[in-house]
Amino acid sequence: MTDLTSLTLADARTALLEKRFSSMELTGALLSAIEAARPLNAFVTQTPERALAMAAESDARLARGEARSLEGLPLAIKDLFCTKGVRTTAGSRILETFVPPYESTVTQNLWDAGAVLLGKTNMDEFAMGSSNETSYFGPVANPWRADGSNQNLVPGGSSGGSASAVAADLCLAATGTDTGGSIRQPAAVTGTVGLKPTYGRCSRWGIIAFASSLDQAGPMTKTVRDAAILLRHMASIDPLDSTSVDVPVPNYEDIVDAGVKGLRIGIPKEYRVDGAPPEIDALWQKGADWLRAQGAEIVEISLPFTKYALPAYYIVAPAEASSNLARYDGVRYGHRARDVRDIGELYERSRGEGFGQEVRRRILIGTYVLSAGYYDAYYARAQKVRTLIARDFDAAFAHCDALLTPATPGPAFALGEKTQDPVSMYLNDIFTVTVNMAGLPALSVPAGLTMGGLPLGLQVIGKAFDEAMVLRIGRALELAAQFRVKPKAWWLS
Repeated sequence: MTDLTSLTLADARTALLEKRFSSMELTGALLSAIEAARPLNAFVTQTPERALAMAAESDARLARGEARSLEGLPLAIKDLFCTKGVRTTAGSRILETFVPPYESTVTQNLWDAGAVLLGKTNMDEFAMGSSNETSYFGPVANPWRADGSNQNLVPGGSSGGSASAVAADLCLAATGTDTGGSIRQPAAVTGTVGLKPTYGRCSRWGIIAFASSLDQAGPMTKTVRDAAILLRHMASIDPLDSTSVDVPVPNYEDIVDAGVKGLRIGIPKEYRVDGAPPEIDALWQKGADWLRAQGAEIVEISLPFTKYALPAYYIVAPAEASSNLARYDGVRYGHRARDVRDIGELYERSRGEGFGQEVRRRILIGTYVLSAGYYDAYYARAQKVRTLIARDFDAAFAHCDALLTPATPGPAFALGEKTQDPVSMYLNDIFTVTVNMAGLPALSVPAGLTMGGLPLGLQVIGKAFDEAMVLRIGRALELAAQFRVKPKAWWLS
């Protein structure tokens, strides 16, 4: 079982085509691993019967020589993607029993390519969180623990279930979504690869909305090559999503090993923050040295409006959330309060009972900044700041091909450590939110360990729709870092 579950997506694809084992055997091994890993709480819904049926169909196609690009490869899907006939909760009580009658475009693309659905992964409620502790279904545990410690750590958020599942070898790869860092931040603290594509590269249709101008789907994988493989099939133009962009989707896997010789890599000086662990700066310097050694030129650049990104993000995102989440009213679908006297009480109690504390907090913030008398002072000003942030990146990319930064301000922290301090929690996204505000692609690559044995990641930021460049540089970092450490499987003891 261990040999099969530890395979990368690329290696499993090759092995299936060579008939070294069947998709049924691979899927069965991963289903067993998921069952044994219940202490991680990485999955909200498991779909073993559907998985085995899809695997059987894939084996039949493989036997006939009709394999599609992802034939028989088992994946985990973040529980924000609507899956037809399979419960989709967004980590919230208000959608605890919701079973969509339709499939998201991204997941449909994956099934059309032959992938197998293992189940739906746990997540922060409505993707609002940086630690996967706001889920109605309980927190997810990081497969990693500090050396000599039995303390459970957060897996990052909001795609913490997907990150945990990939890191613990419970799936070959997973989908995530990234609104302010929700793919890259959990990838960094679980020693996995996470790619946030350009806004518009992947369709948002059928993905439960948090902040519509920021949300973007992306792959969470064991290697950069696997991210390249998965993104190719997740990305597409979609007539059902007016924000998806009609640009060619290259075969990223063909480009990933092109190297970095002759590239100019920018180091933004504003990303050096006070109070960051010295290990973060040391790893960042090491990453620059690795790229320089492979032929890249390292240049310092400036992103002066970076310091305003986090406060602007926490105006824009809650404002959009307050609008998007108005649809959950206890009338059409989702949780409905019982024994109410009138429609007003139905709305109030259904939403009060259905939404958790962090979601309620962000709805209140969003409603406030959009209210009469405050709109211009907060929301309109935050949108102007957003434009300035995008212009910063445009100016920087006139001098370099991509940027290199840390992915997070530190390693995974203990479950419960920051739940009473929302501002401290929000600061975990300090290196990632600028990318969402500008709509750019970015990749987190595992690059080293802390003194306590916990993973840290480096982030590569690219120009719009230049995921190929981001993946090339990420692959160069991956080759240099040689990060092959795996967490000890404490959940099996």
